[in-house]
Amino acid sequence: MASFKVNKTIAEINERIRQGKAVVLNAEEMTEAVRRMGKEKAAREIDVVTTGTFSPMCSSGLLFNIGQQDPPTLKTAKVWMNDVPAYAGLAAVDSYLGATEPTEDDPLNKVYPGRFKYGGGHVIEDLVRGKAVHLRAEAYGTDCYPRKSLDKKITLSELPYAHLLNPRNCYQNYNAAVNLTSRIIYTYMGPLKPNLRNVNFATAGRISPLFNDPLFRTIGLGTRIFLGGGTGYVLGAGTQHVAAPKRTERGLPLSPAGTLMLKGDLKGMNPRYLRGLSFLGYGCSLAVGVGIPIPILNEEIAWFTGVDDSDIQMPVKDYGHDYPNCLPRVIQHVTYEDLKSGEVEIMGKKVETVPMTSYPLSLEVANTLKSWIEKGEFLLTEPVELLPSA
Repeated sequence: MASFKVNKTIAEINERIRQGKAVVLNAEEMTEAVRRMGKEKAAREIDVVTTGTFSPMCSSGLLFNIGQQDPPTLKTAKVWMNDVPAYAGLAAVDSYLGATEPTEDDPLNKVYPGRFKYGGGHVIEDLVRGKAVHLRAEAYGTDCYPRKSLDKKITLSELPYAHLLNPRNCYQNYNAAVNLTSRIIYTYMGPLKPNLRNVNFATAGRISPLFNDPLFRTIGLGTRIFLGGGTGYVLGAGTQHVAAPKRTERGLPLSPAGTLMLKGDLKGMNPRYLRGLSFLGYGCSLAVGVGIPIPILNEEIAWFTGVDDSDIQMPVKDYGHDYPNCLPRVIQHVTYEDLKSGEVEIMGKKVETVPMTSYPLSLEVANTLKSWIEKGEFLLTEPVELLPSA
């Protein structure tokens, strides 16, 4: 195990937060601090680095309980919210609403088959905005649950339990998507023009959570985070977590790698950081704001949080030919710095870049989390179990 000159604990950092003495920087500021003072001095002087991302995260959803209504009781077999089907194969009145589930009778789909205007992500946003949604449920009826239907308007405040439960968020690196075919294609990375006329990419670069702790030295089961404008927690690795991809000397993966499973109480969240989305030709999703505090325990972690956009190498893949056929071919790697500039060279051609992640809102997430910590409103947690990284 590596030996470090600086060794702090989360308990010590939390005590500094309680006393109002903690030095907190956002990840953008930390990059400059490490460049200016070096990792050892940065590790001594800085206690916490806040990260942020605001991006479409399709593998998200709402676990909720509608409560037993006026007698008689019911056990739901089918549930809809604003005509979006939820999964009801759980106990009694528990259901799960997926962010990408569309309405059954979407008007856009009638005109353009396969295209949807409204889905689970929009329902989640509407609930957080305080809007009443149309709840409809069907049941087969049993001796203990005799009621067979329910039809009413309901608001978030009326739900006994409503937690955002996201199986896979916060990808640690991701593909930059291009299209080498001669026709436009519609994807979860947005519309891709034919003949390499745009490249779409996602991530917040140097302020993105998992680029600042690439080997999961501080993030794990039980880590308290900013989620959707409220408080959430890491439940563990996400459903497509890859533990051992090829990495750069800074520990940064060269392909899609780590992911997180997250949860948090929807009633404490803010619609500014949860937005229902509709992607032309693909379907619905949810943009989620996530911020993770990184405790600066030693020089290694200080070094990791000094990551810059020029350090991040993102793989370019063809979503016209290769991606739908599950081919692993990487055309080349490009830096996040170049993608962020608005134009990048791919296969010798200058190509316009299109971000799927909002950098200004990602930075806002990091700064909001920073203010919570500085005010003593948000303490760090010791992970119960770290995530696999290699």
